[in-house]
Amino acid sequence: MDGRKDASVNDAYKYSKEMYGKLGIDIDEVLRKLNHFAICMNCWPGDSFDNFVNPDAGLWDDIHATGNYPGRARTTQELRHDLNKAISLIPGKHKLNVHAMYAETDNGKVDRNELKPEHFKSWVDWAKGKKMGLDFNTTCFSHKMSTDGYTLNHPDRDVRNFWIDHCKASRKIGEYFGGELNKPSITSIWMPDGFKNIPQDQLASRQILKESLDEIFKEKIPVELNQDSIGSKLFSTDPENYVVGSLEFYIGYAVKNNKLVCLDTGNFNSTGATADKISSLLLFCNEIVLNIRKQTAYKHINSATRPSYCNEFLMNVNRPVRCDSGYAVLLNDDLEGIARDIAGGGFLEKVHIGLDFFDVSINRITAWVTGMRNMMKALLSAMLEPCRLDCSMTVSRHRFDFDGDFALRLAYVDELKSKTLRSIWDYYCIMNEVPVGEAWIDEIKAYQKDVLSKR
Repeated sequence: MDGRKDASVNDAYKYSKEMYGKLGIDIDEVLRKLNHFAICMNCWPGDSFDNFVNPDAGLWDDIHATGNYPGRARTTQELRHDLNKAISLIPGKHKLNVHAMYAETDNGKVDRNELKPEHFKSWVDWAKGKKMGLDFNTTCFSHKMSTDGYTLNHPDRDVRNFWIDHCKASRKIGEYFGGELNKPSITSIWMPDGFKNIPQDQLASRQILKESLDEIFKEKIPVELNQDSIGSKLFSTDPENYVVGSLEFYIGYAVKNNKLVCLDTGNFNSTGATADKISSLLLFCNEIVLNIRKQTAYKHINSATRPSYCNEFLMNVNRPVRCDSGYAVLLNDDLEGIARDIAGGGFLEKVHIGLDFFDVSINRITAWVTGMRNMMKALLSAMLEPCRLDCSMTVSRHRFDFDGDFALRLAYVDELKSKTLRSIWDYYCIMNEVPVGEAWIDEIKAYQKDVLSKR
């Protein structure tokens, strides 16, 4: 680090500390809390979501990594090398999310329903060296048993059992991660099942999915080792009209069975149909109320769906553009809205955040670092607003809001952010011994020249 730059950052931080102190905000405590919040980085942009277990197969079904920027990882060893570089540029201690397709089987053919913890030992050894946790994802796509678009909802019992066994195996791998790394793993189950046209009997297909999930979760695994997450999809490129696992279905199932709901920021927009929600809810509710009114198009704020009856939930963050599009994460209004909802509600211990994008039209390491740093900046910004910490530090926010003087609070917060947010972020980077400001970009340029360009 540049000593002169460090000194200037320290001076700016002292000024920021004084300014926020006048509002009753201890920014040392803010940074301490931020440093204990782990964001889960997704591994799959590094190799363009390739299939290391069966490299000739690639991606199919409706799963697509967009773009083909040169320098993708061709092996898991190259992938971990690239991850090492990205992690060295990101402040804090985080987690990595690994898909089942990243198993290392010593060139042997191991099908997904036969995956075992030993096929991920190299990932665990790597994570131990980084003092990181690992999360896990089932890979219910791009397989000969999913060519017709159905997995856990498949009408053929044998096919359905294959995917049930895959999900069971995945939970055991998550349990292994948690035990070896002393950090609970989150195993996410996601499947693309749906129909191009709306089926006559929507309840029947969802009943099959419910029964499949019941079978998957029959074995109890300690939550200290593994937590189960289930997540919806708005639509797919083939089943545009109807997906079996809707948001309402998974919220209902999660609440009833004490599972984590996964909210994916790419899966919310104004096209959701009320009619699609009825059968999902009636699987878990005896009756529902349906209020009928004229619908008006609106822009859906991605952080708006926060089920208050879930103890915890998982949020996958990407940058949706018009539909379910996994673009690299930018520091925009939507991201700041998500962070504000989490920090302002006191949910930092209840929300697990992971990145989930698959845009590989740009440098993959740049996308990782940008996304992770932007998510952390959004959280930092939200935590610096009055009333973003414990009650002992929130007197000023309550005074502004509940005296009705919202303008005063707005003016204070915006003035402070424009003056001090950058200095606090720079100080946080120095705390974690990672590059300050734009210095990390130069390191990626050098890595592009020395490593990626030679692949």
